[in-house]
Amino acid sequence: MDPRYQQSNGHRNDDSDGESYVPRTPRRTPMACTFCRGRKLKCDGRPICANCNRRGLACAYVPVSGQKP
Repeated sequence: MDPRYQQSNGHRNDDSDGESYVPRTPRRTPMACTFCRGRKLKCDGRPICANCNRRGLACAYVPVSGQKP
């Protein structure tokens, strides 16, 4: 049969040693700045995050307790 017309099972495995592909999960920022937290925006966690930098705001991080009720 011509390889161009063979059906695939939808899985791609180019590794010859049999390892399967595991997608990476994005790392969570441990803490959001006060502006991003207040607006519920994605904070990148840098000393001056991209959202505050874009708006010309002072970027401040306030520690929160990790205790859940």
